Amino acid sequence: MQLYTINTGYFKLDGGAMFGVVPKSIWNKLNPADSNNLCSWAMRSLLIEDGKRLILIDNGIGDKQDAKFMGHYHLHGDDTLDKSLAAHGFHRDDITDILLTHLHFDHCGGSIIREGNKLVPAFKNATYWSNEGHWNWAVHPNDREKASFLKENILPIKESGQLKFIDSPAPHTGSDAESLMLHKPLALVNFSDNIDLRFVNGHTHSMMLPQIRHNGRTIVYMADLLPSAAHIPLPYVMAYDMFPLTTLHEKKSFLTEAHEKNYTLYFEHDPSIECCELELTEKGIRNKPGFALSEIL
Repeated sequence: MQLYTINTGYFKLDGGAMFGVVPKSIWNKLNPADSNNLCSWAMRSLLIEDGKRLILIDNGIGDKQDAKFMGHYHLHGDDTLDKSLAAHGFHRDDITDILLTHLHFDHCGGSIIREGNKLVPAFKNATYWSNEGHWNWAVHPNDREKASFLKENILPIKESGQLKFIDSPAPHTGSDAESLMLHKPLALVNFSDNIDLRFVNGHTHSMMLPQIRHNGRTIVYMADLLPSAAHIPLPYVMAYDMFPLTTLHEKKSFLTEAHEKNYTLYFEHDPSIECCELELTEKGIRNKPGFALSEIL
């Protein structure tokens, strides 16, 4: 098995929204904002060559949206999905599986492209993987989250016939099910011989975090549970999260496990830190110095 970092570019989001209740006087030291209070964030995918399968986890924002939409997010940098794939000797037609952690536009926008007046899969030979719970959540969005679920990114996947659902783990049962959901992680779901999926529900319903076994390491693709290393302290929860208290408990549970088992964290949105491991400090669990994925492969 081989792993490859796939950089699809950078975009900007409001710093206050990204750091929630944390004051700007603190978070601005971690990711300095521009004059409009916007911070730069990566859209970093992961490519896994696993036997005969070539699996791409998430695919960035894409380029099919109009200028008005793109103007809100200030795309910048020289990286593109196609350029990053080519740097490793691959083409989008080589991809066999698209594993979508969730269906927010900055994670799945590259799934679909425009061909004339048609919206078609960007990866014509790939199976697209979601889960039924999250799919239904996305296609029937709540008013707060619907701006992140764009029908042009989502519906054509199903219409193409290339969509498959991963079985979700069984929910906790009993009179205290809600409390258990907050404090006890759900069972991992197997995706392949080397990849399991961890389900979390704080950022959005049934987001999937791929957990990859490679050369004696466990590498976890953090998606939006921990969008960056700066989000490791427990109170650093995005205002974008649908259920922030659930995120808080999911973070606490995961970070304890990740520290004890020495997981490698792979960040989708951190503008400078690609990967890190964890250490216990007097302030709690924090990140060790960051490194590139290529340094441990």
